[in-house]
Order: sequence, then structure tokens, then C-alpha cells
Amino acid sequence: MRQLLRPALAGAAATCSGNGLARFAYVPIFPAMVTAGWVDGGGAGMLGAAALAGYLLGTLAGRGTARRLGVPGTLDLGMGLVALSVAACAWNGGFWWFMAWRGMAGVAGGLLMALAGPATQASVPPQLRGTAGGVVIGGVGIGIATGALLVPTLLPAGLPATWLGLAGLTLLLWGFAHPRWPDMALHGIAAEAPPRARLLLLTYGLHGAGMVPPMVYLADLAARGRGLGVVYGSLAWLCFGLGGMAGGVLSGRVTDRIGGLPTLLLWLGLQVLALALTLPPVPWLVLPAAVIAGFAAIGVTTVTLTVTRLLAPAQPAAIWVQCTAAFAVVQAAVAFALAALFAATGESHAAVFGAGLAFSLAAFTAAAALARRPRAAAVPRP
Repeated sequence: MRQLLRPALAGAAATCSGNGLARFAYVPIFPAMVTAGWVDGGGAGMLGAAALAGYLLGTLAGRGTARRLGVPGTLDLGMGLVALSVAACAWNGGFWWFMAWRGMAGVAGGLLMALAGPATQASVPPQLRGTAGGVVIGGVGIGIATGALLVPTLLPAGLPATWLGLAGLTLLLWGFAHPRWPDMALHGIAAEAPPRARLLLLTYGLHGAGMVPPMVYLADLAARGRGLGVVYGSLAWLCFGLGGMAGGVLSGRVTDRIGGLPTLLLWLGLQVLALALTLPPVPWLVLPAAVIAGFAAIGVTTVTLTVTRLLAPAQPAAIWVQCTAAFAVVQAAVAFALAALFAATGESHAAVFGAGLAFSLAAFTAAAALARRPRAAAVPRP
């Protein structure tokens, strides 16, 4: 068990910080920043998009940086950038100040996400890799839930105290993870050009596009769109995080029972359901939509990490970087587009969540095509 817990918990601390806190704790802060006049609604949406653009840069830079600094050194760099970028947002330096630091938070999250999961799986026995991947990706859900509890607790002390509190928690997680970092080889066959996995990349990219509305606008949908207030918005985000924790834990077990591709299809069906539940103007539907969306968000990511090892056993880390990069590219582009749509429609939540539903249906269709194809056809050699 120690073989599993030491690297897996360190990996979970990385994803908790880089994604659960640095990127996603912004979601419950979004309406508070608008209410305080630090940014307007359209500007707040652009800040969410900036984090997604930074996430792409961090993902693409992850393996190259790790070759220079080593995997543990790169994970340390990511954690340091998380703490710095979150602390910098404690000062109201204006829109472009926030754009720069939200982008840096995304870079940090991309570095950590690109390396923590594959390195952890490479550090544990083969029979524990599915469980280890679930623990690491489940860290995102833990961070989301923690942020959803911490943000409303800190907000009465002001936005600066809220941002600094998140930075302090990141430093604690870094201190815990540093002596336990996993490692992996980045040479030999692991450094060769990986096989192509077009359908998997398409599926995961469309999944990312469909998750932009809940990942950026969910708390605002509850707080302002349904008129329930900031506290209820944080509660909705807490439900998203709790759903994500469940998705991370259960995905490995379900995958072991029915296989990775059938599980991927099932989880994307849940994503479609979640986005559909956000459209009726019924306030109480926000909470079940949040739980299911969180479950799908973390569950699909966990299953995709496992599927990369199924489709490319010798180079799963390289395929995982491709998947994460595709996710980041699509999310960044869609996030900027939805921010413009949100502003152009008078801040219509129905417009952005309707677009998310369309993308989710497309992801489900792509996954169905992937599940029908033989493995060799799904991942041809270059």
C-alpha cells in the first residue's frame, strides 16, 4: 500500500493545487469579483479563458521542461507558480494584471497535469496503476470541493484574504508533496514519437469543449442566473467537486469491470445529462446538474488516462500529453468564444450552456465511433 500511497498522494496534491485550486477555485470567486466591481461579467469570463490558454502552454511545455529539470523539479516549479499566481490576484491591479496571473495559473496547472498522472502510474506496480490514476485525478475533485468550502468562508474577509488563503493552502500542499514526488523515464522508447490517436483526441477535445460552461459559469449560473446568491453558487461548485471526487474514485473500478472504452461512453452520456439539466429555468436543478457534471468531468479524465495506456502501452505519457493538449486547445478557444457570446447575449447563461450541450453530444458521438473501432484502427502507427 505504501508503494501506491506515497506517489499517488503527492500526485493528488499536485492536481489539487494546479487544477482544483489554481484554476477551479476561481469559479466561486467569479461572481464575487463581479459584485465587488473588480471586473464585469464579460471580463470575468475572459479571465477564465486566459487560464485555459495558459493551461495549453503548460501542457505543451511539460515534457520538455521535465527533460531539463527532471519530473520532480518540474512539479516543484508548477507548485511554485500556483502559489505565486494565486497570491498575485490578491491585489486589484486591473483587468490586464488579472489576465496575466490567471494565465500563469493555467500554465502551472498544465505543467502539473501533464506529468503528475503518468509519473505516478510509472512509479507503482502495473496492477495498481488504475487505482493510482484515480487517486491523482481525484485530486482535482478534492481541490474543487476544498475551494468551494474555503472561498465562502474567506470571502467575508474580502477578496484579498480569499486569494491569499488559497495561496497559503497551496504552500502547505507543496510542503507535503515535495519529498514524495513520483518520477518517470523520458528517454528511449518513451521519448519517441507516439502513435496517432485521432478519435480519442477528438473525443477528449469535444468533452473539454462541453465542460467549459460548468467549469467557468456554473457558480455564476446559480448565483446570478438563478438569483440564488454567492453562497448558493459556492454550494453548487462544492457539489461539482464532490461529484468529481466520486468520479475519480469510481472510474478505475468501473473500467476494471467493463473496460475503458465502454466506461468512457457511459461517462460522456452522464455529461450530456448534466448539461441538459442546466437549461430549464428551475433553480433546484442546478445542484444535481453540478454533481453529475463534476462526476463526468473528473471521471472522463480518469478513464482517458487509463485508455492511453490501453491503446499505447509503451508510450502512454506521450498520448496523455496529446490528449491534455487537445483538451486545452479546444477549451481555450471555446472559452474565449463563449465569453464573447456571454457578453453579446446580455450575459445569457442559456446560450453558453446550450453550446456546452451541443459539444457534449458531439463528444458522445465520437466516443461511440471510437468504441466500435478495433484498437489497431483507433491508434494507427505513424
